[in-house]
Amino acid sequence: MKRSKKITIFIILFFLVITLVIAGRYAIGLYFKKKFGTRPPPGVIVKVVESENFSQSLESYCTSLSSKTTSYKIKKNELLEPIKFNIKVNKGDIIAKLSSKTIAAPFAGIVGKRGISASSLGSENTIILTLDDSRKILCDLKIPEVYASILIKGLKLKAIFSAYKNKTYNGEIESVASRVDPQTRSILARAKINNENSEIIPGSLLEIEILYNDKNALSVPDTSIMYEGSKKFIYKIIENNMIKKTEIETGIRKMGKIEILNGLNKGDQIIAEGLTKVRPGMKVKPIIKSQ
Repeated sequence: MKRSKKITIFIILFFLVITLVIAGRYAIGLYFKKKFGTRPPPGVIVKVVESENFSQSLESYCTSLSSKTTSYKIKKNELLEPIKFNIKVNKGDIIAKLSSKTIAAPFAGIVGKRGISASSLGSENTIILTLDDSRKILCDLKIPEVYASILIKGLKLKAIFSAYKNKTYNGEIESVASRVDPQTRSILARAKINNENSEIIPGSLLEIEILYNDKNALSVPDTSIMYEGSKKFIYKIIENNMIKKTEIETGIRKMGKIEILNGLNKGDQIIAEGLTKVRPGMKVKPIIKSQ
């Protein structure tokens, strides 16, 4: 009897220990679930999918020309009073008074002079007076023939003058040649550029960016794209701030933005920053980034 009683007590203690272990593990599980299961969802920067203008571009260079220009050969000994150079004049203003006549500006522009050697004129007593209207700058471009299909009148362009690196001047293609130059395999195009303040000086070198295939399309920040091999994905926010991994097709990239061809709709919310904090199916806290 004593032996069987000991065995019974041992079995009871054994099962009691097992019960305590199970209860302890369950209690610990509840504690950690309560402590870590109630963590707030991670905050991520979100962006609403919107439409933007996208275009492809073609870069070139050209030398600036005045839209209107004229010059006069003047004998210094005929001048009744000194000429004022580098000033703006209106049409009809007197730009030079000579003993034999007066010269009036045929159009508004800036008065200047051209440096020419005495030998080319036959006398050191001669100056060349110039008048340039540079409010519109002309620019002749040689465009490779592979762009013949997109090169048309009216294409928008941007110009940069090295003296004003942080400023962009707008313009457009005014005319396009009807033939390809067989020597250079290029097409000649003339551009007209706005230069209201006459900052671009005739003869200066300009950097030109011609914009073509202009279109309006859905856009997202390039920081929101995930690359997996040849495929591209994005995290889209759905009901209750849950996220869904969505495959997309992209097009043109422009200044930190990417064109969306397929996979998203206008008004969708996507994660723009904070991709490393999340995984598919998570709940997030959307944060609208201030502009």
